[in-house]
Amino acid sequence: MKRSLALVGSRGYVGKELVSLVARHGDLDMRLAVSQRDGKSAADVAATKLDAYVLALPNGASEAYVEAITRARPDAVIVDLSADHRFAPSWVYGQPERNRARIREAKHIANPGCYATATQLALAPLLPLVEGPAHVFGVSGYSGAGTTPSPKNDPEALRDNLMPYSLVGHLHEREVAAHLGCRLFFVPHVAPFFRGLTVTVSVALSKHCTKEELEARYREAYGSEPLVTFQPDIPLVRDIAGKHEAVIGGLALSEDGRHAVVVATIDNLLGGAATQALRNLNLALGFDENKGVLS
Repeated sequence: MKRSLALVGSRGYVGKELVSLVARHGDLDMRLAVSQRDGKSAADVAATKLDAYVLALPNGASEAYVEAITRARPDAVIVDLSADHRFAPSWVYGQPERNRARIREAKHIANPGCYATATQLALAPLLPLVEGPAHVFGVSGYSGAGTTPSPKNDPEALRDNLMPYSLVGHLHEREVAAHLGCRLFFVPHVAPFFRGLTVTVSVALSKHCTKEELEARYREAYGSEPLVTFQPDIPLVRDIAGKHEAVIGGLALSEDGRHAVVVATIDNLLGGAATQALRNLNLALGFDENKGVLS
């Protein structure tokens, strides 16, 4: 049975990707696709009374829509791609690899951040062995800075450059810490390429480990996950652009077996945002999780 859908934020990079994904889904009917600039109020959007709503809005802009939709259609599914509800206990955190069962029962789903998605997938299998804070070095394409002009999405400012920002207390640092229950230090950078991101995760281990033991943890965690690939080689950003999966690899271990480093890549607009939002919609609406992604 087809389910009706509205998208608020259809002109942003992620919104455009989601429009394309929904168009090939087959069982989602996009009844409304609007931008904040179109002049439709939250009440106008809520008045459509559809089965599901995706909010692809800047941080801090979603609450009026959530309140209006919940009043008008309390049984509707809402997927929020902003950070506004990622720390809210009443919302389900929408990372399917770790929260699949809860997402199936959810009405309000907070889509994870792109850096947070890649970092959690890379770090989670090692977490029981980690001693002290993890250190994460991240580099993203400038599409991650959105469409509002700034130095972080200005190709001229980024040309031949690597731009560090938010050196302490980055939102995704707090997000990973909250949802994995660990401490980490995350330093993000933006680079001259448009899409994709990479995180290099470095951890101290509480005991001597072998590389085979660590690799086994990744195979156990993701062996049945079609959208997570674990490989021997270091994954490259240029190879992930336009793809739906996360790729983890390059696992290295110090000679004493107490220091591990692993790299993860993901397309920040797809696997780190639009693809994950569609998977969350599919789970909450009773479709196959990867309908419209792998089919």
